[in-house]
Amino acid sequence: MSYVDFFCLPLPLSKMAEYTKVAVNFSNVMKDYGLLSFCEAVAEDVPRGKTTDFYRAVAAQEGETVVAAFYIWPDKQTRDKAWELSIKDPRVSQDPSAMPFDAIRMFWGGFRPLLLA
Repeated sequence: MSYVDFFCLPLPLSKMAEYTKVAVNFSNVMKDYGLLSFCEAVAEDVPRGKTTDFYRAVAAQEGETVVAAFYIWPDKQTRDKAWELSIKDPRVSQDPSAMPFDAIRMFWGGFRPLLLA
């Protein structure tokens, strides 16, 4: 059964190109470890809510947008091994201060698909 990683993060609009490079590199590394497909998406039609919304979820600040993404794996075992290997991979920076976004405000999780087409 497939397994899905979701994550969401705040991205300064001025760092869109830099983030794109990081995302391309990271997804290529993960493909080497079994990633089947992925989608990185930038907020476009994302309303601000009265109680909660994507912007509040990442504490987006002035000049920031939201990136939401999902990565599809063949199974949880492959996903877990990929994350373990990526931490040791020199192609992936482990320094949060080197990221083009505030990693502290990023959130993520792994999900077992309920429906997948």
